[in-house]
Amino acid sequence: MAGRRSPSVRSRQLAAELRRLRELAGLTGEQVSERLGWSAAKVSRIETGRTAIAPADLQLLLDVYDLSGTQRERLSDLGRSARQRGWWDAYTDILGPEYATLIALEAEAESVDWYAAQIVPGLLQTEDYARVMVQSTLLISPPGEIERRVQVRMTRQRVLTREDPLRLLVVLDQTVLRKKVGGAAVMRRQLERLGEAARSPNVEIRVLPDAVGAHPAVTGEFTILHFPEPSAPDVVYIENMTSNLYVEHEAEVFRYNLALDRLRSLALRPEDSQAMIAAAADSM
Repeated sequence: MAGRRSPSVRSRQLAAELRRLRELAGLTGEQVSERLGWSAAKVSRIETGRTAIAPADLQLLLDVYDLSGTQRERLSDLGRSARQRGWWDAYTDILGPEYATLIALEAEAESVDWYAAQIVPGLLQTEDYARVMVQSTLLISPPGEIERRVQVRMTRQRVLTREDPLRLLVVLDQTVLRKKVGGAAVMRRQLERLGEAARSPNVEIRVLPDAVGAHPAVTGEFTILHFPEPSAPDVVYIENMTSNLYVEHEAEVFRYNLALDRLRSLALRPEDSQAMIAAAADSM
């Protein structure tokens, strides 16, 4: 797993296009594999984006689908750009492919909506807060690995300050403000950081107060990534203790978007949320 690269939005687009072309040609994956002398598993990995297709293999597939002209040029360009490496690929050995995929998707997303139920989202964590969180989840990891993971988390945050910054909406459960991660000093600085971020034009933070009670996301946090390309649908990311899940089925993603909209409407207004965050920082 250490050598596996994380798929970018472009590689996911290419995979979807190749699957669509095969279906338009009336061919099964097995038929394509027989024509090219490949295994059926290889065709499947290419069409699901689990394998970055080599340029020569892409041309062979396009020959099978009898594709020519500008459409062929477009897919060839897409194939070249899909193989470009990101800074996160150097850390896949410690991150694992699922987390590296999240970073790759964040880098190409236009906006991200995040419901944070227990901890501050990684894109807004201070270094000290992040270090405590990494240490708490990696009980037997050596110090060097922990520090590398912390630096990865800090580098991830550049998407918020790049030339065309990511738009971030966070619905933050009030519980997060009370959880003293790393002690009072670490938590006070983290809350101050949230207050600073909330004043950025591309960041909106809304606190979901305890008084709301039951709501659509009582089962836990989730992240929705939105992309600028019309052919790149939203993706939902869910993280738990032992695995990460990407939800891509249109109907399921739609339900998560509805849930996020509902959470946003239940949460405090941004200015009231900033006041609550500031009060929580002062109480530490």
